[in-house]
Amino acid sequence: MDSSSEPVTSQLLCRHITSEISENQHNFTVTYLINTCGLSPEGAILASKWVELQSSERADSVLEFLRNYGASQTQISKLIRSRPTLLSTNPEKTLLPKLEFFSSLEISNADLLKTLAFNPHLLLVSLRNRILPTYNFLRSMLSEKNVGVLFKLNSGIFLQGHCKHVVPNIGLLRESGMPQPCISFLLTRGTRVLMNKLVLNRSREVLKTWGWSEDDFLSAFRKNPWCMIISEKKLMQAMDLLVNKMGWSSGMIAKYPVALGLSLERRLIPRCSVVKVLLLKGLINENLNLGSLVKPAEKQFLEIFVNRYLGEVPELLSVYQGKVDIQDV
Repeated sequence: MDSSSEPVTSQLLCRHITSEISENQHNFTVTYLINTCGLSPEGAILASKWVELQSSERADSVLEFLRNYGASQTQISKLIRSRPTLLSTNPEKTLLPKLEFFSSLEISNADLLKTLAFNPHLLLVSLRNRILPTYNFLRSMLSEKNVGVLFKLNSGIFLQGHCKHVVPNIGLLRESGMPQPCISFLLTRGTRVLMNKLVLNRSREVLKTWGWSEDDFLSAFRKNPWCMIISEKKLMQAMDLLVNKMGWSSGMIAKYPVALGLSLERRLIPRCSVVKVLLLKGLINENLNLGSLVKPAEKQFLEIFVNRYLGEVPELLSVYQGKVDIQDV
């Protein structure tokens, strides 16, 4: 054989052996994820793209650690399916400090594990650089108990951190005259609002064109802060529907700002269409409160405003479903 061909032959042999080893490791990882972690075959194949196990030793130690901490097999499966790289961590160095910290937030072990199963990346984010700075910021405004409440309601703030949006938004609220107790309540219960970029000043200007006073604006914000992250276009469409087409006053809408955050296509327009038909036919009082329209769940709304009047207006359900126009009833 020509000696010049030997390097090529060696390269091919090496490539084959390397490929075989890699495939065996991949098969081991998939099998481990299925048999030990409880993932489905499809889930295991997807997860294996993010972690490659050389052996079961490290992964076994992670699973044993989680079990000893009280995690159920279902919770462990959720954790590994969402963050398979957990299997390659050192549980004593990476997981234990975070679990000990979160356990200090005046929440039960069951609530902690439930939150972590929902948001497993909390076990991988830096405790020193992200979690503790955010915690210290929250404690400057909230009690330890309310930080625990916030953690259960929206643990995502410990991932995103407080600097990008939360701090600037709180500054904006203070400039707008919102009292500190209201800001603290919003931080605890409506954290997601503050984690988005507020369009507070733009919303204020849009709503003032519809006759809202500064008191209307602040009152509406306290009741439903979500209405202040709605786009200008959505605000204009909702106000046009409620004021111009339905005849409610701006003051009425300020009392029920939740209406501004409802989906136009799925909720607001169908309900307004039904109520408009009933008003035109004189079947309901023209002084109907806006809250009566926006507060009921769908089943309750259908019972109160649709099913009850099908005898007088057989097409009412079709109006609600968008199959029949108001003028055709």
